[in-house]
Amino acid sequence: MEPPASPRRVTIVDVAQHARVSTTAVSKVLRNAYGASPEMRAKVRRAIDELGYRPYAAARGLRGQTYTIGVMLPDIRNPFFPEILDGITDRLQDTDYQVLLGPGCNGEKEEARVTEAMIDRGMDGLVLVAPVSPRSHLEHIASVVPTVVVGRHGHSPVYDTVTDDDVAGAALLVGHLAGLGHRRIAHIEHHETDPTRIAEMPNALRAEGYRQAMRGLGLAQEIDVVSTSYTQQGGYEGAKELLGRPSRPTAVFAGADIVAMGVLEAVAEAGLSVPGDMSVAGYDNTAFAALGPISLTSVDQAGHEIGDNAVRLLLERITERRKPSVQVKLSPTLVPRRTTAPPPGQSDNAESGRGVQPLD
Repeated sequence: MEPPASPRRVTIVDVAQHARVSTTAVSKVLRNAYGASPEMRAKVRRAIDELGYRPYAAARGLRGQTYTIGVMLPDIRNPFFPEILDGITDRLQDTDYQVLLGPGCNGEKEEARVTEAMIDRGMDGLVLVAPVSPRSHLEHIASVVPTVVVGRHGHSPVYDTVTDDDVAGAALLVGHLAGLGHRRIAHIEHHETDPTRIAEMPNALRAEGYRQAMRGLGLAQEIDVVSTSYTQQGGYEGAKELLGRPSRPTAVFAGADIVAMGVLEAVAEAGLSVPGDMSVAGYDNTAFAALGPISLTSVDQAGHEIGDNAVRLLLERITERRKPSVQVKLSPTLVPRRTTAPPPGQSDNAESGRGVQPLD
């Protein structure tokens, strides 16, 4: 007895016949291309669902597209990056593009390995989040495959960028703390190992924004920066160092929310309270910052909007490889919560005007 024949794979021709449209129309819908009306899209999508059509990625790759986008993340443990991913996936929801993730592990060799693997597998475009590779390597990647760089400042003619105004965000936070009456405001930064990247990396620009804001408020003598890493352990170690100062700060600006989590741990371990003994603020406004027991003051850099813009630019670049590069810079906002208050011994005059005033 002969084995039953394998079921035939549904093709684009089957979809077109079932939807009673041309194969060109189906192709336009699959590519999310211009010229397909909402009614046509609905008919094609319905036919795809009813027939169970699945595009054959390998065949697409032979024709020049695989409808996959690679996203490189420097650290999958940082809770801010899912915000960016949400923006990416929401923008792609009505397309046939799929997202594949790769960890960059905050290292040049690891980034190169991941990006090369994505290129080798024929991905249509790459979104690189806060890459640490030299710009020359990023431009090499962008010369091979359409690329958008997220979170890293600077300009390149071959790739687009989406960033937050990190200097402005740091100024918002320092101004908030100074307005509450704090003078001894410390900052925990991510140590930058390559001086050639200082002008481009968000951690370096937040630290510079902190210094500028402190000087502008007449607090240059109070500048206090601890260099660790943008991790919970980095925040814990940085806070332990600050708590050991002869005159400890009354407020800590952590360069990322994940860093602030380590600061809160160290402060509690020392038997101190937040904000009673020390105010703590973060950066990113991640989901856990709004949780009631934490209620962390933070700078919102709109991660969802960052991801949305990154994919918008990437799809445009996939369609038109030679278009001029675009730089999008988003404006951050401050979200005050319960971890910041006036310093110990000072009446509750939050933002009342009796805090430190900027110099003329």
